Amino acid sequence: MELRHLDGVVALQTLCFPPPFDADLLWKHEHLRRHLELFPEGQFVGVSDGQVVASCSNTLISEIDWHAHRSWDETVGGCFLENFDAEGSTVYGLDVSVHPEFRRRGVAKALYQARFRLVETGYSRYGTACRLPDFIHNHFPTAELYAWAVSRGEVEDRTLTPLLKMGLTMTDVLTNYMEDPESGNAAALLEWRP
Repeated sequence: MELRHLDGVVALQTLCFPPPFDADLLWKHEHLRRHLELFPEGQFVGVSDGQVVASCSNTLISEIDWHAHRSWDETVGGCFLENFDAEGSTVYGLDVSVHPEFRRRGVAKALYQARFRLVETGYSRYGTACRLPDFIHNHFPTAELYAWAVSRGEVEDRTLTPLLKMGLTMTDVLTNYMEDPESGNAAALLEWRP
């Protein structure tokens, strides 16, 4: 990602995370500029014919923050990544956005492979907390039970299932991770190690 891509990334966020997702959690230009200042090698885009069709942002967090299993704000320090740790051991994935017309073409997989290659340059892991957007449409009483059922392959989730197929391992379920009614405000904690 470079500064010239920011308009495209901001537009893509709105397209990929429509309501009921909280618009206050979408990247704005000033957030992305900060991400590029802090961790330029951790920001990625996919471009087709000059148009941004995919993006993902990442930060670095300490081993302590990785193991604390706190909310999104507490873990990363909000949209400006106030908890960025230049000496951090975990490349922490913040989002992935792929234009609807470019889905199911391997674009998201390419972004994850870029993340994994970054980890292989000397970090302990790639880690993230994954939304559970299909929880709201299932019969499970809690997001925790739902996430573990997805991890066992008993049910599919449009976000978590593909990440598990890419080789990430679910290690926990975080309750009250962020305001996200579709996910029951929960997230699946995932990691990938080289």
